[in-house]
Amino acid sequence: MSSAPRPLKGIRVVEFSHMVMGPTCGLILADLGADVVKVEPAPEGDKTRRLSGSGSGYFGTYNRNKRSISVNLKSIEGLEFAFNLVRASDVLLENFGVGVLDRLGLGYEAMQEINPSLVYCALKGFLNGPYEQRAALDEVVQMMGGLAYMTGPEGRPLRAGASINDVMGGLFGVIAIQAALWERQRTGKGTLVRSGLFENNMFLVAQHMVQYRKTGIPTLPMPERVSAWAVYDVFETADGEKLFVGVVSDKQWSQFCNAFGLDDLLLDAELKDNAQRVARRDAFMPRLCEMFAGQELSQAAAICESVGLPFAPILRPDQLFDDPHVNYAGATVEVTLSNGVRTQVPTLPFEYGGSRLNLYRDLPQVGEHNDAVARELGYTDEALERLRPSLGSITTAEKGVR
Repeated sequence: MSSAPRPLKGIRVVEFSHMVMGPTCGLILADLGADVVKVEPAPEGDKTRRLSGSGSGYFGTYNRNKRSISVNLKSIEGLEFAFNLVRASDVLLENFGVGVLDRLGLGYEAMQEINPSLVYCALKGFLNGPYEQRAALDEVVQMMGGLAYMTGPEGRPLRAGASINDVMGGLFGVIAIQAALWERQRTGKGTLVRSGLFENNMFLVAQHMVQYRKTGIPTLPMPERVSAWAVYDVFETADGEKLFVGVVSDKQWSQFCNAFGLDDLLLDAELKDNAQRVARRDAFMPRLCEMFAGQELSQAAAICESVGLPFAPILRPDQLFDDPHVNYAGATVEVTLSNGVRTQVPTLPFEYGGSRLNLYRDLPQVGEHNDAVARELGYTDEALERLRPSLGSITTAEKGVR
């Protein structure tokens, strides 16, 4: 476990969440040192723990550095336990459907009454507007918000290959929470902040919206677009691999031509600047494709790296485990998955005080911290025994399962 900086130490967060958006918000706060208490339904816990297929990596990715309590919120004792936890917390975050927490008595207005200094963060599909009551998923907002159109070839909308709106929506939730905590320093009062999946998607495609207003021409999908740069392409290499290369300035064009022996292109007056090269891509691109097809990936990549050109081999996510940069100290932490496998998980993508934020608590077992949290809230042994039927006790079979 790490002694890396924990700037949010002393802030307690109660997290009512599942899937990706809410857990991401809680993860960032937890990595920053907040005491994030994840409230899971008793007795089986967050359904994300048991997802298969493309969801099987969710829990292991987004729930380190948290504590877990499992509680039946439909019982009187369980709901009272949740109220007591909220009273003792600085932040509440939730990402359930519209009205779910309100029906349980855990909505913003009710929680503000019992804890006026509480920052309440609701992570939703849509913010205020005509769609506010709609159910949403990352894929839904990508389809209706133009991102899927921009990602796939024309006529073939394609969801981006990661939960980008969920993750970024959680991140914007953290930004709003931190702003609200700073405001509370002055006012002593908490507030309601909300982050929306659809609105996040709008932010992502805003450059394409503005491009249309400026040019009057609807933006083409990324695979069909007219690139802003003459060389911004994926090339096939002699060993059957693929290499992306970008040449985004006149200086880089000179470096590129010199490095790969393309003196005639460098001296061509009709290719002097980027705008000319974009207009004449068809004239020289076959030459570049032929050149890369005659080199192996390692050879072409080494040349690009030697002169500082942007380049990238095309890798699968599983291949990143063998990447030397991914394996550099601090880039990942090691957690224990539900099947007992120890695996690397990427840390937050920034440094704080010269260090990456690290692991100080492994993935929690379901309800692992029930007793500890209850005692922190002042529950006596007798009161804890009365509460216990409303908590999810860890069975022998579940021990060690995260």
